[in-house]
Amino acid sequence: MAIPIIPIDTVLENDSVLLRVLQPDDLQHLLPFAIHEPAIWHYSLVSGATEDGMKNYIQIAMDGLAAGHSFPFIVFCKKTNSYAGSTRFYDILPDYQTLQLGFTWYGGAFQGTGLNRHCKFLLLQFAFETLQMERVEFRADNENARSVAAMKAIGCKVDGILRSNMPKPEGQPDRRDSIVLSILKEEWHNEIKALILAKLIRQ
Repeated sequence: MAIPIIPIDTVLENDSVLLRVLQPDDLQHLLPFAIHEPAIWHYSLVSGATEDGMKNYIQIAMDGLAAGHSFPFIVFCKKTNSYAGSTRFYDILPDYQTLQLGFTWYGGAFQGTGLNRHCKFLLLQFAFETLQMERVEFRADNENARSVAAMKAIGCKVDGILRSNMPKPEGQPDRRDSIVLSILKEEWHNEIKALILAKLIRQ
């Protein structure tokens, strides 16, 4: 089956969040996180800290969008009527029906609020039910316990550890071990969709 290219006007939303394609002029919405919340970027391979850092972050995202191998979203929280962060499909391989979901970050005020769960539900639903992907992969620094726990909480299965897989962010010594997790299409339909929906109803 041919996988459709993601339309540039794609919007994913429910009563709590809205995700739309990231644009260069979204700098104004994300700049406060770049300037005032340096902790966000501790595990990020592409740091958005400082104004120049966020400009570079957005430019890299735009380059990936133009090349067709990634689709970056900006996240808008409807409950607070404010922008909350960003996330991204990347390494999109239509011929193999796989993609990665990552580059996800939120401002401190939005962490632990359930916002991420809403976003992940919409993104996974789109990946498996609209794009007809067979596998969605997630990666993180193996030391990033918060991120790993969040992925496991939505049903991701651990595939393994890539040792010394990537350099750590600029200024940090050594290299990182990357944990690889994934969700398969059959897992989404058989258990994970219902699992996340149940958690969304309870929160």
